Amino acid sequence: MSRANQLGWWIKGEDKPGLGHDAVYSAIKQVGKPIYVIDAGGQIGIAQGGHIVSASLPSGDPASQERRFPWTAFVPPLHPASMGSPDFIRTYGLRYPYVVGAMANGITSTKMVESAGRAGMLGFYGAAGLAIPQIETAIQYLQEKMGRLPFGFNLIHSPGDPNLELETVHLYLRYGVRLISASAFMNLTLPLVYYRIKGIQQDEHGITATPQKIIAKISREEVAKKFLAPPPEKFIRQLLGLGWITSQEARLAETIPMADALTAEADSGGHTDNRPALALLPTMISLRDWAMTEFNFDAPLSIGLGGGIATPESAAAAFAMGADYIVTGSINQACREAGTSDTVRQMLSEAQQADVTMAPAADMFEMGVKVQVLKRGTMFPLRAGKLYELYTAHDAYEDIPESQRNILERDFFRRSFFEEWAHTKEFFLNRDPEQVERAETNPKHRMALVFRSYLGQSSNWANTGEPSRKIDYQIWCGPAIGAFNQWVKGSFLESAHNRQVVVIALNLLLGAAIVTRRQCLRQQGIFLPDVPTRIEPLELGIIQDLLGSI
Repeated sequence: MSRANQLGWWIKGEDKPGLGHDAVYSAIKQVGKPIYVIDAGGQIGIAQGGHIVSASLPSGDPASQERRFPWTAFVPPLHPASMGSPDFIRTYGLRYPYVVGAMANGITSTKMVESAGRAGMLGFYGAAGLAIPQIETAIQYLQEKMGRLPFGFNLIHSPGDPNLELETVHLYLRYGVRLISASAFMNLTLPLVYYRIKGIQQDEHGITATPQKIIAKISREEVAKKFLAPPPEKFIRQLLGLGWITSQEARLAETIPMADALTAEADSGGHTDNRPALALLPTMISLRDWAMTEFNFDAPLSIGLGGGIATPESAAAAFAMGADYIVTGSINQACREAGTSDTVRQMLSEAQQADVTMAPAADMFEMGVKVQVLKRGTMFPLRAGKLYELYTAHDAYEDIPESQRNILERDFFRRSFFEEWAHTKEFFLNRDPEQVERAETNPKHRMALVFRSYLGQSSNWANTGEPSRKIDYQIWCGPAIGAFNQWVKGSFLESAHNRQVVVIALNLLLGAAIVTRRQCLRQQGIFLPDVPTRIEPLELGIIQDLLGSI
């Protein structure tokens, strides 16, 4: 090391400085302690105790030559709890800026949400695709178990079933569910605005308080602007006319944003626009800054990043770009707490980044909307694509060539179309009778409902591990699962049996802190070619020792 880089002197305390690259790597992992890089006789020395003094230390200072060393670089402590936004952590009562994202059909299960909350993280129950009684049961369970611990529920945009969206909002308000993750919204809706506005009031200092909070997952600029602005006046007037909100709530609604936080959703599993994170996050941060200037909101708006967060490096990159928090999804589906089958967990644990593709979505089938799914080990993407191709080409099931119909009934439905329609009809009579009425007079709509039934059941077959339907499994995931599998290869986390949501989360957060501290050294000219770049996954006990506690 050159004395030209000297920042000052390090004065040795009781501990001796460590020497060499092993000492550097050990110090980087101790994220709660600072790192002083010193020149120990031409070798890299690492100190985490003692104290530092000015480079102009006089030669007659009582500190002897043996106890002082040239100090050349410094890395401050970086606990994972401090990597994101303190406002975000404080608002939701968290310890870590980490969100376990909602995965539909209860894949993000009550057990997963509970585990996250008890570890100081935020989990959203995957309510999309479930009936109201199922969601109600989950609410009752989590409210009883969690008390004041943080948790939330998902609200997915349902353009094909707006009544379900409204019923879900009524359920959330009735039970006092104060936090939701709004996903797949292409526009604002009356139920969503109602959830946001109901109960808002102003305190004695003139600050507007919103009892219901929304974290929106967004991948488009035009949609983000709507969530970062106050609720539309047309919805406020409509809610007033219905008598669902008071005049005071209507007036105060003009002073709040539709969402408290916005997750920039990059290349995620399920509903996604496959946006690149490096382009998306800075844009969303810029829009947030615009909204704060334009509307002068009382409380700060948070911006997080989800989609592709699967390694310490990707988590560190998100925070380095300014993310207030990070959101994970695909990697959690292979965890023991996930509401899916062991077969799916195993399939996910073997996936690589290229083993995903886009396929038609069950909930927005007629609109041509697609979701990102696993393609390795299942024919679902091909079969779902074939169904959409046939739907767009024909006005009725009977118009499909007989040879094609035979394949559908033999391989897809495994019964006749009319038997499949009877099964589908029974489902929609309980869920949304208007769909059945329309299908009885519209053969194309009847065909769509039957095709949607196959798509919907394919997810349930995967979650329950139905062995006779493995070839039809629909497994939502993004390329993040492949990146995660590559990172944990050869470690205890390679086996799906060992994957737990909190262990993974803490490894990502700790790993992100380690990556950031290593980069800090590099930016000060400390290049360490012999220090391993891979951050090895650690057992929970070791992480607890490094962090103090979870």
